[in-house]
Amino acid sequence: MTAEMVAPAWMHTQISAEQYDSWSEEQCAGIEIVDGMVVVSPSASKRHNRLARILANALDAAAGPDWNADTDFDVRLQDVPLTNRRPDVIVYRAETIDLTPTRPEHVLLVVEVVSPGSETTDRIVKVDQYAKAGIPFYWRVEQAATGVPIIYTYVLDPATKAYRDGEMFTGTVRATAPFTVMVDLGALPGRNSGARSTSDASPHG
Repeated sequence: MTAEMVAPAWMHTQISAEQYDSWSEEQCAGIEIVDGMVVVSPSASKRHNRLARILANALDAAAGPDWNADTDFDVRLQDVPLTNRRPDVIVYRAETIDLTPTRPEHVLLVVEVVSPGSETTDRIVKVDQYAKAGIPFYWRVEQAATGVPIIYTYVLDPATKAYRDGEMFTGTVRATAPFTVMVDLGALPGRNSGARSTSDASPHG
């Protein structure tokens, strides 16, 4: 059965910011809005969700009191036409926790964990959208066949509103920007539990 056969009529018309803001939490769950059109996000795997949560917890602990790191809520990239994205992890100003919607100027870093079916969106489309919105940092987590994730980091060039390549990490993230954080994403148990990060596991000196 196709999504079109079960989707309600409002999913086939352009949605305004005012309309979206009147919807319930249940209506907004599991969707993004791109140029006013509803895009249904596929259900994520447990491994995907765990990667996002472990990374969010590490970023939250490392970010200090001025920033929070949380998962799975809307970031409003533009009002007309309405574009909301729902990154897997968002680092945002702690003082804006009760502000809705969250806007790019509140956000320091977004992270997307790539899943089957989201490759082009996460590698190309969202990179451009987040950069044009002015979000300073973007990380992309690729779930490699070895079971050890590869993390690509990007830093915004404000002059061009485009990202330039930052550091790349295999398994263990040892980032110094936007702040210092270390987290081992290569030790998740599962069918590839024998695959571990080849990075040195010692903490920062």
